[in-house]
Amino acid sequence: MATYLIGDIQGCYQELRALLARVDFSPAHDTLYVAGDLVARGPDSLSVLRYLHGLGASAKIVLGNHDLHLLAVAHGIKPAKPKDRTQPILDAPDRETLLQWLAAQPLLIDESARDDGGFLLTHAGISPQWDKATAVACAREVEAILHSNEQAWLLRHMYADQPDHWEDTLEGLPRYRYIINSLTRMRFCWPDGRLDMQCKLPPAKAADTGLIPWFEVARQQPLGYAIVFGHWAALGGTIQPGLYGLDTGCVWGGELTLLRWEDKVCFTQPALNNGA
Repeated sequence: MATYLIGDIQGCYQELRALLARVDFSPAHDTLYVAGDLVARGPDSLSVLRYLHGLGASAKIVLGNHDLHLLAVAHGIKPAKPKDRTQPILDAPDRETLLQWLAAQPLLIDESARDDGGFLLTHAGISPQWDKATAVACAREVEAILHSNEQAWLLRHMYADQPDHWEDTLEGLPRYRYIINSLTRMRFCWPDGRLDMQCKLPPAKAADTGLIPWFEVARQQPLGYAIVFGHWAALGGTIQPGLYGLDTGCVWGGELTLLRWEDKVCFTQPALNNGA
């Protein structure tokens, strides 16, 4: 029995299946954790959703920003982005089954109780202004709305870059926006922990801006557990003590990365001419 964690798939179905075949992944015995962005720019997002949905309890998913955007498009709230290749999902006969399954996924998975040290999985990361309890509670708060009949309302109003600073007293949409941005969009912060939602450069190229990666901001209260995340292809993947960034840009011509948690061994599959 093995625990596998994978970075952004983004519709790269062939690479996903090739990588899982390489490690002899067995849904009967193994578990696959996906760090969000199942869909969007790759060639076969529909097959990715169908495959992961078919894995049942053997697949554990967190939502990424592209997944939320797909839900917003499906509700007629947002137009599809020009480079997205998700129309086959919207045209599929099993569209509603797949979209309802996707919307039911969490924003954060808490595996901190594992005997092997445990981890927290989100798409973008965990705000440096949160401790573990706050991160989990905030995720559950927004998940409850996404899983309710207020889903469309939240998707319609979640698009904003402010507030950029966490306060326990935040309420309503400002609170929900901060939570969603932290868990699904965050890359850089200012040294005081304020979020920056605009810069997408590799850290070395952003050095002159004063911005720093969110995981380099000093935390007032250490989380105490490893963070596993995706979202940031420009990092090229990062593995350091307590931090596992698994987005290695397969959809951009890079590779798909799979981490076996038990021994921290990584497996990679180069992109197979996605044409993204």
